[in-house]
Amino acid sequence: MSVADVNNDGWPDLYFTSSRFGASNALYINQKDGTFRDAAAEAGIGGGTLNRAGEGVSMGAVWGDYDNDGFEDLLVYKWGYPQLFHNLGNGHFEDVTAQSGLRTWMNSNGAVWFDFDRDGLLDLYITGYFRSDIDFWHLTTTRIMQQSWDFASNGGKNLLFKNLGNGHFKDVTDSLGVGSTRWTLAAAAADFNDDGWPDLYLANDYGPEELFLNHDGKRFELTRAGLADDSKSGMAVALGDVYNRGEHDVFVTNISEKGFLFQGNNLRLNFLKELGKFNEVATGVVADAGWAWGAQFGDLNNDGLLDLFVANGFISADSTRSYWYAMSKIAGAQGNIFEDAKNWPPIGTASLSGYERSRVLLNRGQAGFVDVVEEAGVTDLLDGRGVALADLFNRGLLDVVVANEKGRALVYKNELPGSSPSPEEPALSAAKGRGGQGVRTHWIELELVGTRSNRSAIGAEVTAEIGPGRQRQVVDGGSGFCSQNDRRLHFGLGNQRLGRVTIRWPSGTEQVVNGLTIDQLHVITEPPR
Repeated sequence: MSVADVNNDGWPDLYFTSSRFGASNALYINQKDGTFRDAAAEAGIGGGTLNRAGEGVSMGAVWGDYDNDGFEDLLVYKWGYPQLFHNLGNGHFEDVTAQSGLRTWMNSNGAVWFDFDRDGLLDLYITGYFRSDIDFWHLTTTRIMQQSWDFASNGGKNLLFKNLGNGHFKDVTDSLGVGSTRWTLAAAAADFNDDGWPDLYLANDYGPEELFLNHDGKRFELTRAGLADDSKSGMAVALGDVYNRGEHDVFVTNISEKGFLFQGNNLRLNFLKELGKFNEVATGVVADAGWAWGAQFGDLNNDGLLDLFVANGFISADSTRSYWYAMSKIAGAQGNIFEDAKNWPPIGTASLSGYERSRVLLNRGQAGFVDVVEEAGVTDLLDGRGVALADLFNRGLLDVVVANEKGRALVYKNELPGSSPSPEEPALSAAKGRGGQGVRTHWIELELVGTRSNRSAIGAEVTAEIGPGRQRQVVDGGSGFCSQNDRRLHFGLGNQRLGRVTIRWPSGTEQVVNGLTIDQLHVITEPPR
């Protein structure tokens, strides 16, 4: 699921995808009164235009203004042909895939908009999971699975499309060196090494994560960065400045099941400039979060530190029957055995890491993270997949949206105590131990508008001085698992002083803003050269 202000009314809207033929994707327009209205069909991005036989089914979507006309456009990635929809600005979208150059069959679970060459036009990176020669509705072979549990490289090829302008894209994957075939499930883009160019970070199933460093927009280099020998089952990539050091740290979800497998999630602190690598520091509740899927960083209690929301659970079926033992037998076989799907035991009605709760991990700085999921009221046991954060109700609080496999969507409204002058506002005891109940905390939000850069300002890097620290965030072109956050940036302040806010626009322009009023959304337009 993904968040965007589709109609430019200042309120975030939500887009959910469905992976079944004949099913409609949903575009929930924010009605500004706490409710949403599904407008997908009338907008042309719901039933009838997607999830059709011969075309494939939707897996997720990302928003970005690829033609800089002031309206957010939509890319739906699929197990099938991806589809690009141009936002006409009148509540309707036009399918422009055919003329865009993007009509290439892929089995994709992720995509990210970013301007890799900083020419002011959003480029597109689409990940591959299963090979692109596989059509699940017309299989010609059952040899479709990974050839290794630890270092598989026979997945679908990731593709990079350069935006040529005028609605046309060109495949430049091979010339730039980013065609990984390591079963990528998620990607995120940011400038990890502070050279001014956006890099790519990949979470890969059946193998190590990958970091592709961008060299002046002309080529990418796969760097070890402490990642090459650490093989797990990467599901999602979330970016956050964990300790307010002014760096992009990385959280990658993996799999843990007591008695069978403990991979543990990864929390990697960015020391690229100092040590040339990331340091893995995940322990306790951060590492052990079950079969984890989508995750996002965000300051859920406005205290100035970024917290984590993690969605969990794979297949919830018959709770008395587990597929883990059957899967462990095939996992112990040779690669030529488990690469063939016909050798896998049928799952039937068994569960596989089902009925798992999500995690709400509050950041206590050097004291680490604490799980407050029960106090926060996050009680569902659905099979979580995508997670996105947005200030849905324009209150200065980050709400959480979760897309679930074969289950209803969930919106967790943030009811942080002390966040509103109203004494009647419901309390959320997740704030215990960090400010207490009823303590007023402060915030600031930024909506960036590019001029020389892409208008969505995707890739803009913002560093806010909060008390003694510096928190860095990047405008999101897609992150997590099959997700995209609101591109408005939210900084919690607690009761600390807000100092300078430095914006490094994708064009390279650096802008310093002083004296911003707190507890307010600020719209900032990129200055001329």
